Amino acid sequence: MSVNACLCPVVSVHGCSIVTVEGIGNTKTRLHPIQDRIAKSHGSQCGFCTPGIVMSVYAMLRSLGKTPNKKDLEIALQGNLCRCTGYRPILEGLMTLTANYKVPVSGCPKENNCCTKIKVIGNNVENTTNSSDFLPYDPSQEPIFPPELMLTKDYDEEYLIFRGRKTMWYRPTSLFELLELKSKYPNARIIVGNTEVGIEIKFKSCQYSVMIQPNKVSELNVVKVSAEGLIVGAAVTIDKLENQLKKLVDTMPDYKVQVIKSILEMIPSFASKQIRNVACIAGNIVTGSPISDLNPIFLAARCQLKVQSKENGTRFLKMDRTFFTGYRKNSIHANEILIDLFIPFSQKNTFFKSIKQSRRKEDDIALVNAAFFIKISKNVVKDAEFVFGGMSATTVFARKTKKLIINREWTDSMLDGIYLELLKDLPLASNAPGGMVTYRKTLSLSLFFKFYNYVCEQLSLKTIDFQVNDTNDVFKYAQYYQIVGNSQCSNDTIGKPLIHRSAIQQTTGEAVYCDDIPRYSNETYLAVKTSIYAHAKITSIDYTDALSYPGVIAIVDEKDLPGSRNMVGVTPIKDDYVFARGKVVNFGQIICGLVAIDPIIAQEAVDKIHVQYEELKPIITIEEAIENKSFYDGRCVYWQKGCVDQAFKESKRSVTGTLRIGGQDHFYLETHCCLAIPLNENNEIEIISSTQSPSELQETIAHCLDIPENRVVCKTKRLGGGFGGKETKAFIIAVPCAVAAVKTGKPVRCMLDRHEDMVISGGRNPFLCCYNVGFDESGQIQVLDVSVYNNAGSSRDLSFGTMERCSCHITNTYNIPHVKVSGYSCATNLASNTAFRGFGAPQGMFFIESIIDHISRELNVSSNIVRENNFFANGHITHYNQLISNFTAKYCWDEVLERSKYTVKSDDIKEFNRSNRWKKRGVAAVPTMYGIAFAGGSTFLNQAGALLLVYADGSVLLSHGGVEMGQGLHTKMIQVASRCLGISAELIHVKETSTDKVANASPTAGSFSSDLNGMAVLNACEIINKRLEPFRKRNPTGSWADWVKMAYFDKVNLCVSGFYANHTIGTTTDQGTVNYYLYYTSGAAVSIVEVDCLTGDHEVLSTDIVMDVGQSLNPAIDVGQIEGAFMQGYGLFTLEELVYSPKGILYTRGPGTYKIPGFSDIPKTFTVSLLKGSENPRAVYSSKAVGEPPLFLSASIFFAIKNAVYSAREDAGITDYFRLDAPATVEKIRMACNDNITNKLLQEGYETNSIDPWNKIV
Repeated sequence: MSVNACLCPVVSVHGCSIVTVEGIGNTKTRLHPIQDRIAKSHGSQCGFCTPGIVMSVYAMLRSLGKTPNKKDLEIALQGNLCRCTGYRPILEGLMTLTANYKVPVSGCPKENNCCTKIKVIGNNVENTTNSSDFLPYDPSQEPIFPPELMLTKDYDEEYLIFRGRKTMWYRPTSLFELLELKSKYPNARIIVGNTEVGIEIKFKSCQYSVMIQPNKVSELNVVKVSAEGLIVGAAVTIDKLENQLKKLVDTMPDYKVQVIKSILEMIPSFASKQIRNVACIAGNIVTGSPISDLNPIFLAARCQLKVQSKENGTRFLKMDRTFFTGYRKNSIHANEILIDLFIPFSQKNTFFKSIKQSRRKEDDIALVNAAFFIKISKNVVKDAEFVFGGMSATTVFARKTKKLIINREWTDSMLDGIYLELLKDLPLASNAPGGMVTYRKTLSLSLFFKFYNYVCEQLSLKTIDFQVNDTNDVFKYAQYYQIVGNSQCSNDTIGKPLIHRSAIQQTTGEAVYCDDIPRYSNETYLAVKTSIYAHAKITSIDYTDALSYPGVIAIVDEKDLPGSRNMVGVTPIKDDYVFARGKVVNFGQIICGLVAIDPIIAQEAVDKIHVQYEELKPIITIEEAIENKSFYDGRCVYWQKGCVDQAFKESKRSVTGTLRIGGQDHFYLETHCCLAIPLNENNEIEIISSTQSPSELQETIAHCLDIPENRVVCKTKRLGGGFGGKETKAFIIAVPCAVAAVKTGKPVRCMLDRHEDMVISGGRNPFLCCYNVGFDESGQIQVLDVSVYNNAGSSRDLSFGTMERCSCHITNTYNIPHVKVSGYSCATNLASNTAFRGFGAPQGMFFIESIIDHISRELNVSSNIVRENNFFANGHITHYNQLISNFTAKYCWDEVLERSKYTVKSDDIKEFNRSNRWKKRGVAAVPTMYGIAFAGGSTFLNQAGALLLVYADGSVLLSHGGVEMGQGLHTKMIQVASRCLGISAELIHVKETSTDKVANASPTAGSFSSDLNGMAVLNACEIINKRLEPFRKRNPTGSWADWVKMAYFDKVNLCVSGFYANHTIGTTTDQGTVNYYLYYTSGAAVSIVEVDCLTGDHEVLSTDIVMDVGQSLNPAIDVGQIEGAFMQGYGLFTLEELVYSPKGILYTRGPGTYKIPGFSDIPKTFTVSLLKGSENPRAVYSSKAVGEPPLFLSASIFFAIKNAVYSAREDAGITDYFRLDAPATVEKIRMACNDNITNKLLQEGYETNSIDPWNKIV
């Protein structure tokens, strides 16, 4: 079975066989078929998530005992997150392991949309993955369980005691021993899966001196069936329980297993497979979380607990309203052990249902959950229990509602009264923890309404439309691109879907990331002390306790960086602090670092640093910044085209409004990491860092250490994801590590925990837009006036740059004659925000597409008509004075509408919506046009270098200034060199990115790295070719190795430095226009969604994308970038929400509360096409940038959701435009679907208007 390594104590697996990714296959012997499939299906980009995915699937194959089906695979993958791929290629490769897998023809799902019938592609179609290349899977070839463990029972029967520095761990083997221990240590924690205590120790600094593992106590591991119900041992895992319950359902009458079925329905949404494998029933009960998924069921089913102690023997507890006595408190005494749980079978004429609502469909905690039980005789309610989670400090009974409903007839007429009683039963304070108070109240009524209709359907009183999704459950996917012709040289890999160069090493766990570098014998570890306030004066810092802690070596703080050396930031402005000086300006700001002999001691000791504060009033939100005129430099980005005031006077129609889009955490799988190695000679230091910009980090460290840059070498082999978050932010730990290394004379390592990374490093800027737009009756936009604000945080960083790009892209693909854009970067007390994939463009394009929606509603015409009436054409000039040429967005638009059958699907959706009240579908299309260049004040970055070393054996070592972070940059550079040199890609190797190989390199950012570095590599290769040309002429039939050998013996320099610089970007043309961007990457997408109007849930039924990437260097990598960007954008527009307290404290600090898209969130049909025949003479081999441009296309899902909500509102008699901010979370979707339930809260005065809310929108 699979387990989470981070939660599994080593002592808990005594006597077990542990298998890691390194143990199932490697590059030296053989790959496991799982590793082979993921690599060859292009399912590994940055690779940091890959080992976990490999082992989850491996555990499934080993434990299932049969060929898995699609559902088995989906369950095995629960809990695994990937930020790069968009999940499709992973699923595509792994689906070949499942039963009844069918190979897609030409990569398409066939049916009527078969690729052979699509004229734009013709017959030039090839799937990026060929399943016939996969290694066959043979279960008989798997290693057997270790015989030494099978031949003895000692490991299972031993009473174990482990003694740690601070904890005693006991593993009794009998109930007697267990009761003795609990009597002796009544406050001991009982550990089965460690899924709760592990979190408490890690994140709540809890310390437990005694832990007891009861897994070997037989009485706690039984599952027994009696005549009245089921007895489940307290230590039975959720997974084991699920398997036993499935057997019961198959063998017992349906009426008796309604509770059992409800548990089974809930279990798949209970955490993940890895957690369910070890988490036990008792842990869920005694933890007493108010959002427990199972406790509402146990309470509503009137379950009973058996508890036992040495002193008082056995007693039985009913799980009723008295069982939970407070937040995470219950009626079980400290010296008692929960032995088992009794689940009664259902009786005839009873109905039972449990429902859960969360932010994400899988592996997410509940926002509200409920379990409902009623007994009905002749349509009259005779008994009932309604139990809710997420509505109080404990799981609660709706007692008033129960009293009202008893002896009432089960009809629609009772609903209004029940709603009122439920609101009385479930009062939530306006500042209740978790926020979303109105939504949660609405949910409590909506969930009851769902149960009401479920019962009605069971009684044949009515038919409902809650489960109308009748689409085929088979995941469909296709990728279309133009294949290279037979005339292309076999060594020329340009245009071919080569796998990522390190994909195999990533699937085997051999790929080395920063923290994988072996420890030095004298290495130390640095932990950081961060601010607990968003804005405060530091009145004192006491290091005494920390420095006296055993194993602590040193403290580093602002005193180690006097004067300007403590100031860092984007050149030339340095307004960020390495260490806080005198005051803190954001929650999570680093105050100091502590160096110790290992990570555990460092983390323990850093908590011994005592900081005293005088809290100051923070500025948190954009509105607060506007009110206080808190803008950086008092400046704004300003563009104006035409005569805006006059155009408004001449416009026949106009609308105004306000829009907001939230921030986003990068959530790269590898957090910030650094290893600083002092060389103790000439002030030299080596920095190994997870940075996107080694040269910038080199400059920063040299500045802070007050040494020349030539004494600092910064290296990066690969990143476990970056997305802009490691462009400027690497300094946050690299500089403290460097300072500590110099101070101690020892290597210093630091890798941030996820919660640290999220509070320290910042993310995507939240934006606010106020607009006024004028247009005519046809929807032709004549004038646009917008004021845009971004929340920059506590320093400028790159927020001014994101504002510049936002303001340029705020017209997207549309020609608007008169435009005025004013953009302001707000200075607030949040962690400083920074670059993130898209760099302001998605926010700008979101605003104009929302404005178009507003216009279309005002005119009562299709939004697509408005879009098409305003498209750019060649010869138009943007509001930032750039001439439009080679405009391909319209081609992508026309193509995607045709391929997706937009018109037919729209008609189908209208018919669907007419027939369904509580489920609605929506379809939307959006275009995108993304400018490529380091623009504005950063044009000096449009340069790159490369170093090409040709060895005497013909092998080539290539270095360039770009960083590999999963985007396939090294692979593409190898392909460029391969074509230019005319040699096999296998002869070319890229080791790492290092400042002692390529100096002054630009950041790997802006989607421009393939263009810049590709041209530098091309330049280097051309120089080598010129040097080898005489030897080719002398030996025309010779090989590459022959020519290289001849050149070597002729004393020719085979070490070449290549360089490229673009001097046109930022210049003015003869016509007076400006080359603000070098070119544009364009695309378009159509998405269809289905929305649950009662909960706000949605499902993406299909997405079609057409993208112009020029002549693709590597279609597999480009398609992967498109899909990965799309799913990351899907998180931005619908799911990911950073939540802050009114004082600027970030609540969402990890995957438990911050949800990125998972495997279950991808479109059920996902098609990506690369536009055929596109050329781009301005980039290497006519390619185009691809990393960032596709991200905005996921807004098609947002607007499809909005269109579905429009349909729901129309059913309620509301036809006007409504504002929907991004992300379109379940809360926003549900509350926008006006109906009698939402109106009930408003009519009865239950809406929430708090002056002291739990959270603020920033």
